[in-house]
Amino acid sequence: MSRFIRSLSALSVIAASLTVPAIAQNVPNPGKVQSGNYVVEPAHTQVGFSVLHFGFTNYSGLFSDVSGALKLNAKNPSASSLNVTIPVDSVQTTSPKLTEELKGSNWFDAAKYPTAKFVSTKVTPKGSQDALVTGNLTIHGVTKPETLTVHFIGAGVNALDKKYTTGFQATTTIKRSDFGVKMFVPYVSDEVRLTIAGAFERQD
Repeated sequence: MSRFIRSLSALSVIAASLTVPAIAQNVPNPGKVQSGNYVVEPAHTQVGFSVLHFGFTNYSGLFSDVSGALKLNAKNPSASSLNVTIPVDSVQTTSPKLTEELKGSNWFDAAKYPTAKFVSTKVTPKGSQDALVTGNLTIHGVTKPETLTVHFIGAGVNALDKKYTTGFQATTTIKRSDFGVKMFVPYVSDEVRLTIAGAFERQD
């Protein structure tokens, strides 16, 4: 028993000596976030999509490896701007077969249209932590105006890489047929719900 107690004591000393990174401060007031030029932090940015599959399930997938820039004006959000680029062949689902089909010519045709893009044209604040971000969305070679509903999540210095980071959640619903992606409509719903988790690192 005494040996067990000594072991526990030793573990306690080791644990106490470990430095655990503090959680990044979540700034509750977007007006206090640092203004400046940001770039997408791709490892923690995801673009999720969901469609109604044959009336049975809401089937989801996602895109990754997003790049882009955010010009953030915390004091005057309407002066902010955003542009992002999504590599189409980053699409993923839980079915390897479906993932490859989505990259093909019947769906996104990643070989011909390798990227999707969103470039903002207007930012309209809605309360202290929300905004509507209108812009031009390009998918499958077709550009249409779309509006994102954006919610501020938080900001602060990332405890791991020490970079000042801010994050947002955005949603919108689009019609894929508007962009020429019509395979299996209406059995696979024309409406596609997009959910974006966006992380941005300050550059200056």
